[in-house]
Amino acid sequence: MNKALFIVLLIIGVSCFAEAKKFKDEEKPAWAKKDIRDYTDADMERLLDQWEEDEDPLEPDELPEHLRPQEPLDMSKLDMGNPENILKASKKGKTLMSFVMVNGSPTRAEADEITKLWQTSLWNNHIQAERYMIDDNRAIFMFKDGSQAWEAKDFLVEQERCLRVTIENKDYNGKHNQDDDDAEEEVKDEL
Repeated sequence: MNKALFIVLLIIGVSCFAEAKKFKDEEKPAWAKKDIRDYTDADMERLLDQWEEDEDPLEPDELPEHLRPQEPLDMSKLDMGNPENILKASKKGKTLMSFVMVNGSPTRAEADEITKLWQTSLWNNHIQAERYMIDDNRAIFMFKDGSQAWEAKDFLVEQERCLRVTIENKDYNGKHNQDDDDAEEEVKDEL
């Protein structure tokens, strides 16, 4: 008997604290009286805002990239003579894409295998890069931490089959590239 009485009192006690906000039909806004199938995007946005109004804010690392607070750059610690270091520091924690071209006339499958090998090598060196083929001899390497793009560039330009790496509209030619002039003409022909 005591156990049943305790459970009933516990349920009553919890239900007193749990109070849901419910509108009466007269108090509801016009958008809330509509059928759910007739909701516009603005109505859905209001519904989402209402849903999330009592939730705790997200941690900074869980926020989308454009809403995350930026780390302040300590300019006194940067080498102002090296613009690459400044760019590298400013891209820390931001998504960055670089374009990589394979030299020669590779087939799409061959270029895919070569860039896949480069991506694996980068991952083995703890440089996180996603790879997307965009042309027969061209791929995008996307870095979640943009500061890693310059470390990857240093690796990629050393590869025999690397024609060019482009980061932030700056081209870095591969060191084993014999035909720089032919490659520039090839790029101009593409445009």
